[in-house]
Parts: sequence; structure tokens; C-alpha cells
Amino acid sequence: MTKTCAVPRGIRLNNPGNIKESPGDKTQWQGECATDDDPVFEEFVSPEAGIRALARILLGYQRRYGLNTIAGIINRWAPGCENDTGSYIAHVASRLGVTPDQAIDLTKADTMAGLVEAIIRHENGQQPYAREVILAGIGMGLGSA
Repeated sequence: MTKTCAVPRGIRLNNPGNIKESPGDKTQWQGECATDDDPVFEEFVSPEAGIRALARILLGYQRRYGLNTIAGIINRWAPGCENDTGSYIAHVASRLGVTPDQAIDLTKADTMAGLVEAIIRHENGQQPYAREVILAGIGMGLGSA
């Protein structure tokens, strides 16, 4: 008999980046579910909406804070108080084929797609989305406020 693994929370919630709710923050994400059933993580109506939010956050890191390396981005995305950040950085940099301190440009869809896919894989232990789904979410994130 084979054991069936549960679908990771991030995939179930259409929040493959595992974006947490921010207490006191009244931000309503585009594509956020009207109901709020999970007390810790955001919930989205589709994977594309969750990927859009992830892309918006990552782009904000680059534009607002000047974070343009995997080390800089992941240190902010997954702080050491909650994660093995060094392992996370190494995994993502390896998947993108760059060094942790190499500058990347998140306004380029292919670069953003690679980063988003690596984050999804690290956060969920899998990356189940077709490239078209990733690009659709990123397109929504790069093209609108």
C-alpha cells in the first residue's frame, strides 16, 4: 500500500510563496479570497493570483530596498529566525544558476519566473505549476500596481 502525501498548505491556499497574513495590515491583495479561513497565511482565488502577489513582493524588494541578489532577497523573504536561510539561499541560487551575491533583474520575466519557481519549490517541496501559469501570475504582477 502506498502512502498518499497531503497537498502542501501553500498549494492548497493558492499561495505557493506562503505569504503570511500581516497583523494590523489592511492590505487587500488582488485575487485574495473573500473569506479568511487560514489564520496564518493569505488565501488566493487562483495560483496565478498567489504568484502575482509573490512577484509584487519580490519586485518591491528590488525597487524599494535595492535588493537585487538571491542572498539579499531571500534574507528578507525568509529570515533566519524562521528558516535555514543559508540553505534556502543556496537552493535558490543553484536553481537559477547564479551565485548568491550575483545581481539579477526581476523586471525580466524569465529571471522572475526562475526565482518564483525556486521559491515555490523550496516553500512547498514541489513546484506543480506549468510555466504558463507562472508567467501568467508574473505578468499580472509586473504589469500592474
